[in-house]
Amino acid sequence: MSRPRERVVADAVRRAAQQADAPLLLAVSGGMDSMVLLRAMMLVAPDRIAGVATFDHGTGEAARRAADAVQDEAARLGVGFFRERLTETAPATDGLEAHWRRARHAFLRRTALPLGARVATAHTRDDQVETVLMRIMRGSGARGLAGLAAPSAIVRPLLTVSRSRVAAFAQQDGVSWTEDPSNASAAFLRNRVRHDLLPALRRVDPTIDDALIDAGAAAASWRAELDELVREHLAPDRAAPGRVVVATSELADYDRSSLCILWGALAGMAGLPLDRRGTHRCAAFTMKRPRSGAIPLSGGWELEARGGELMLRRAEPAQASPAALPAEGTLEWGRFRFRSVSAAVTAVGGWGATLPAGVDVQVRCWQAGDRFAERGRPGRRVKRYLSDVGVRGSERESWPVVTVGDEVVWIPGVRRSDAATAPSGDSALHYLCERTGG
Repeated sequence: MSRPRERVVADAVRRAAQQADAPLLLAVSGGMDSMVLLRAMMLVAPDRIAGVATFDHGTGEAARRAADAVQDEAARLGVGFFRERLTETAPATDGLEAHWRRARHAFLRRTALPLGARVATAHTRDDQVETVLMRIMRGSGARGLAGLAAPSAIVRPLLTVSRSRVAAFAQQDGVSWTEDPSNASAAFLRNRVRHDLLPALRRVDPTIDDALIDAGAAAASWRAELDELVREHLAPDRAAPGRVVVATSELADYDRSSLCILWGALAGMAGLPLDRRGTHRCAAFTMKRPRSGAIPLSGGWELEARGGELMLRRAEPAQASPAALPAEGTLEWGRFRFRSVSAAVTAVGGWGATLPAGVDVQVRCWQAGDRFAERGRPGRRVKRYLSDVGVRGSERESWPVVTVGDEVVWIPGVRRSDAATAPSGDSALHYLCERTGG
């Protein structure tokens, strides 16, 4: 006798929770798939739930009701809940779905960080089928064809489970959910693929789903092997988030086609999904063996040559003005975000600090001559600390330092001084710094 269908969902969720190297922040929209993920996690691994996060895309009353429903369910289950609503309009050059996706992922990342958690989404096998087909339609290369199966920091417990099995679990376990009206709109490509194109293809070839899954799996395997080869043979420097640096000499012997493949992998390590035009631009620039200069890429990124290295990163914005860190709330500062949090949290790499309350705490750009003192050691130039972690050139010029009076007490992402810790018993403010761009 075969196992009850709902066991497939529970087993997949249990396996993902056990294999994850951190607690899971569940991304729950209120739809069927994500509400099933929440219910299954509560059944098989409640101690692995770091919280529930809901992102309201700001599309109207239906979106608000869905977020309210998730909040009510999290409260009923006694699970921590995090919510944010999109208020920005999509840029004229941006697709609406892409804008929603970037804003949603940014919210999930910054919510997971202080929790020491990984984000978990409810993508199913059907989502992967749709994604691979859309990537084929757009002419994606092997990296893109991996789709949702590509190596990622995001955990997807239901990726091998069909939507029909998720629906069976929902019915058998009495899961309630909210239907998103936008899921029926023909304005979005995924909906046209789901409701029109895939059913037509299945009538012609009933094995089309398996073929697309196999193509995605093969591409994901190729992508993982290529990334490992790049890490081993090119030794890219990824000391700072949102960028990657490789020695020009390491790329000198490759032809244009090979460079296009390699730059796709290098860009992926920096967090940039380069399109075909972008990889060709990077390859052409590399073949010139430039000693200096830069070329712009899409999304505000650039590839810069300097000092025998090629650095792929976001183009640096104009320097942000000095600003006081808020006692409450958030400060957006250049390509960084400072958040006041209610209690001290463990943040690796110097991204968190506890500062005394009631003093003038400012953030400003690094300045030549800035020094940073540690206990029992003479002051050392901030420039050297930044160089030690690979922050150089124009990137260094817009890097933040936090001061109390005239003293640099915190170099976000690098380290804190003793002055960046409030004495025991004194009133203190706790901060997290997050990098929002390369």
